[in-house]
Amino acid sequence: MKVALIQQSCTADIQDNKERLAANIADVAARGAELVVFQELHNTPYFCQVEDVNNFNLAEPIPGPSTDFFGTLARQHHIVLVTSLFERRASGLYHNTAVVMERDGSIAGIHRKMHIPDDPAYYEKFYFTPGDLGFRPIQTSVGCLGVQVCWDQWYPEGARLMALAGADILIYPTAIGYESTDTPEEKARQRQAWQLVQRGHAVANGLPLVAVNRVGHEPDPSGQTNGILFWGSSFIAGPQGEILAEASQDKSENLVIDIDVQHSEHVRRWWPFLRDRRIDAYQDITRRYRD
Repeated sequence: MKVALIQQSCTADIQDNKERLAANIADVAARGAELVVFQELHNTPYFCQVEDVNNFNLAEPIPGPSTDFFGTLARQHHIVLVTSLFERRASGLYHNTAVVMERDGSIAGIHRKMHIPDDPAYYEKFYFTPGDLGFRPIQTSVGCLGVQVCWDQWYPEGARLMALAGADILIYPTAIGYESTDTPEEKARQRQAWQLVQRGHAVANGLPLVAVNRVGHEPDPSGQTNGILFWGSSFIAGPQGEILAEASQDKSENLVIDIDVQHSEHVRRWWPFLRDRRIDAYQDITRRYRD
């Protein structure tokens, strides 16, 4: 299966962002991509740097204008497309939602972000209600997609539950970057940790993994910080954690790579982690903390 990731900078011009995404889809589709993955909240700047009620105006229903727009592109290019939208579910109820579009332009399924951060410059709890759909992969014409969103990627439980439900590949649209006052050494540690934890999910579950991050600097509208420099580095890993492709840290970029999804079967025969799980001894994993 040919998989494409589209790593893109974002501006305040939503239409420009969408038009550049459309051009990038055309590029990777011409190179044979069957599955295309976007970054988190790709239509807009990362508005969660501030708490501003006016930003709720950016949300839209699903189905809605963006699913119509990207569904048409999926149908035109005959691809499966993983998008990431600010969902308006009801008045006062919003989610950070990945939407998978099928080749015919229909919605194959959605994942509402389960883990919602609340850190300086990442004030997501102000905007997003935690997901209520659990960790269920989405069946598509190119395979069973274990789609989660950004902060979900730090939790091994979600990846494992996707694997246990039959996911063929793990997918994470992402928006993560540097705080300007961190030292170069700390920045490097953070970026490497982000990759390492996800490569660990690939290894522990014997599955390929796609993580697509934003890139470029986005200012803080409040002026209280120096904004976020998103570190790019989008990548595709194989089922043994091997890096199959990696984008730059500072450029918009499209990558297309052929993934042998069947290789997971061989890896799981060599390393049968699912066989040896002690499901009789894991009850405490659902506790907040073991005193």
